[in-house]
Amino acid sequence: MGSGRPLWFVRFLKMCFPFRLLPAWATKLPVVGGIIDHWFFENDDAIFLPPNQVVNLDRPVDMPDEMVLPSQVVEHFVEKSQYHWIMDVCPCRDAAGCSDYPVELGCLFLGEPTLGINPQLGRRVTKEEALAHVKRCREAGLVHMIGRNKLDTFWLGVGPGHSLLTICNCCPCCCLWGVLPHMASRISARITRMPGVEVTVNEGCVGCGICTQNVCFVDAIHMANGRAAISDACRGCGRCVSVCPENAIEITVDDGRFVEKSIERLSQSVDVS
Repeated sequence: MGSGRPLWFVRFLKMCFPFRLLPAWATKLPVVGGIIDHWFFENDDAIFLPPNQVVNLDRPVDMPDEMVLPSQVVEHFVEKSQYHWIMDVCPCRDAAGCSDYPVELGCLFLGEPTLGINPQLGRRVTKEEALAHVKRCREAGLVHMIGRNKLDTFWLGVGPGHSLLTICNCCPCCCLWGVLPHMASRISARITRMPGVEVTVNEGCVGCGICTQNVCFVDAIHMANGRAAISDACRGCGRCVSVCPENAIEITVDDGRFVEKSIERLSQSVDVS
């Protein structure tokens, strides 16, 4: 296996991080956008997972004796893969100088291509270590985004893309995917919420506006007529649910197979076995 991208290349990308909106806007240009899509986002397919504690099931699940949690999607692929790689730092939080969330809780990558990642960027770990890592990320208030991400094959210098699974552990302030509202819809539509997930505002909303203050990384929540309102841009990450002091925002799932369907969908895009 190769040694992946050299450190100078990664440092250069970190220097470019503050200007990430420029290529995002460029994806909307007729010719340039198509080139950017082909080189960096082709065949992308990823899902944001809400925190376990904010999800309510509207319907009975197929196996009522078992607890069904969004994090089981991550755990499924960790168990399935033979190769697990943890980044020493989160490149987004490191580049942004984040002081609100742990910089040392980096991405988790699964699949054989991880053997080609520059060893100076992180380390190969066991399944048990990978599971402990994602648990620490959840406890720190980070949100998982899991799926196929061609941009990672580019900056890591590994491949093929259909064998590399990305598990980002995102904060609201530094997440790269905060550029989604500014990108061409054909690209942003490839990163979604879990199947059956709905985020709604109930009658308990008093219009305090806390949920609109640097909470939603895709700017999907705003005030309308003195109440919080959620747009279709919502990726179901659940941060607004967690911060609402009135418990006026809820995440519900109307599909008892939402975990199974997420696994089936991602398995069609990435094979980590």
